[in-house]
Amino acid sequence: MLFFARPGEGRLTNAARRRVLGAGPGGGGEVGVVDVAEQLAILTSGVEAVLPEGALAERLATRAAQGRPLRVKLGIDPSSPDLHLGHAVVLNKLRAFQELGHTAVLIIGDFTGMIGDPTGRSETRRALTREDVEENALTYLKQARKILLPEPLELRRNSEWLAAMSMDDVIGLTAGVTVAQMLERDDFAKRFAGARPISLVEFLYPLFQAMDSVAVRADVELGGTDQTFNLLMGREVQRARGQDAQVVVTVPLLEGLDGVQKMSKSLGNHIGIEEPADVQYGKAMHIPDSLVGRYLRLATSLRPEEIVELEAATVRGGPDAVAAKRRLALEIVVRYHGGVAAADAEAVFNASVQARQGAETLGEKVPVAKIPAGLFEESGVWIVRLLVELGKVRSGGEARRLVSQGAVRLGGSVVIDWERRFKPEELDGALFQVGRRGVVRLSCEGGLGGS
Repeated sequence: MLFFARPGEGRLTNAARRRVLGAGPGGGGEVGVVDVAEQLAILTSGVEAVLPEGALAERLATRAAQGRPLRVKLGIDPSSPDLHLGHAVVLNKLRAFQELGHTAVLIIGDFTGMIGDPTGRSETRRALTREDVEENALTYLKQARKILLPEPLELRRNSEWLAAMSMDDVIGLTAGVTVAQMLERDDFAKRFAGARPISLVEFLYPLFQAMDSVAVRADVELGGTDQTFNLLMGREVQRARGQDAQVVVTVPLLEGLDGVQKMSKSLGNHIGIEEPADVQYGKAMHIPDSLVGRYLRLATSLRPEEIVELEAATVRGGPDAVAAKRRLALEIVVRYHGGVAAADAEAVFNASVQARQGAETLGEKVPVAKIPAGLFEESGVWIVRLLVELGKVRSGGEARRLVSQGAVRLGGSVVIDWERRFKPEELDGALFQVGRRGVVRLSCEGGLGGS
């Protein structure tokens, strides 16, 4: 068993832990009804569902009467090297359990990560190598430390028990589950109906995730709404092995900066936990107004009454809406970089706004950058090639990185998709800026064969 070590940070005193758990100094006091009710209000704030209904309240009361904390499980497959605000939603909820004295059990899916979670996939996910998983796991843990308390926390890897399973164990695990049950899962059903392949190992994934719950004797498992099938499978497998079935708590999925699809690094619509403070701030200022309230609830720790006030300001529009979004941006940056970095990030953003506004009024004084004719293709001008050809970056890799970090602006808006291609009319005369570098005005003169 491993633990994060940040001595003295966020620890509950024994007296505070006894109060939360409703136990007296000897550990056997009566349950305090108010304490359990308060916990329930905190732990269910912002969640999508608690399954079965009422089960969390019952489990809290039972564990309080026993004088011991809940064991709250969260499994994360290290499928990419970076965490973003979408991942942070469920990590924040896990921290809420910690702050009430319950034990967080964070499972790094170093075994399941090599299979790949099929959730939400329209095709079989590419398997990762052990080296990929190990490298990603290291960065995951570093980033998770920005959110979770160092204790009470258990850090486990599911290779501890899954890699040791024999063929007899696997057969026993699968014997109680039917193909019909698996096809109740929406993404499997769609792929089956569309004659798209489903590998047998993908059927094993929810069963292996369920074995994680058995191995750590989870009282509660957290996950996004897209994980509901997997989490409920954990209840079934626990019961089959004589354990109390875990309570399932799901949290909403956070939409990305495009305002449509869930936040994902592969879609370029994310705000990364490890991204520089000024990049986080700049990206947050481009969150759609319609989602400001949702981000305030899921990505900050502001009090509900503050969130209501800021939502009202967003609805009013104008300067009030801008001020509300600035508050959101500051809260995000403060959480991951601290107050000083947040103030600096805001100053950088203000300077970039002033630079763009100045460029708009300077007119002909803004340097003009002609787009090379060779960049114009039928599908449009690729942003990566544009950056390279204009000498803004040294390589395509650097171009992709800068776009993903929100450091590229066109016409005052952040470009968030490095696969984006622009039509000539979108580029001609538009202001173009990379990071803190000077603003230029693009020109399509000579492009498209001189037309």
